[in-house]
Amino acid sequence: MAEPTALSTPLAGRRAFVTGATQGIGLAIAQSLAGAGARLCINGPADDDALEQARREVGDDALALAADLSRPDEVEHLLARIDVTLGGIDILVLNAALQEREPWQGIGRPALDRQVEVNLAANLRLIQALTPGMMERGWGRLIAIGSIQQVREHPEMLIYAASKAALESMVRNLARQLGHRGVTCNVLAPGVIETARNRDALADAAYRDTVTSAIPLRSFGTPQDCAAAALFLASDGARYITGTTLFVDGGMHL
Repeated sequence: MAEPTALSTPLAGRRAFVTGATQGIGLAIAQSLAGAGARLCINGPADDDALEQARREVGDDALALAADLSRPDEVEHLLARIDVTLGGIDILVLNAALQEREPWQGIGRPALDRQVEVNLAANLRLIQALTPGMMERGWGRLIAIGSIQQVREHPEMLIYAASKAALESMVRNLARQLGHRGVTCNVLAPGVIETARNRDALADAAYRDTVTSAIPLRSFGTPQDCAAAALFLASDGARYITGTTLFVDGGMHL
């Protein structure tokens, strides 16, 4: 077998942290970055039996750190463990998100707080703690996983859509401030991706046909489609791209 080369391992020596990486898009991104040579640290809930399985799927040297991102105390504990085990992060992928379906009239404070805490507040805390090291080293990648709902809002996911739009705004703001220190900040916004989260909704044939007809490419995406885009944004090939949103949605945002 041929030895790995710089072309096959463009992220060799880089340290990456991916939140919500036990399945779907997060797991696919973690596997893609690891395949490009990065050392991976992944996150998932403490009560999720899939976390260790995901770690094995990412790679033998990958690290798995359990934390409930809806709890600020667990976020702080997570950051302390990242510092001890990795000594810093070069690539931060903010994938974890909480999505609760409910008509807007019935949304209560608990549902609002949970989604804002995971989708926005925890992400801000991770950025505040992990990007200064990138700035000091003069190289870093912040990749936030957004959503087609930034521009095509779902009527039963008011808070989720709003939090993703706020995350996009936050990333654009940071791109202006961190770019001169070698840190790029971008959003990867998936459309309809065939994951476990969407499985039940897409099992309805009529609904599936309706959704497909709204996509110019007339097909759904896969986690690997998102992983390929994330790998590009993490690479030196995207060194001159910052403050942008890359839609991986088959044209659904048009």
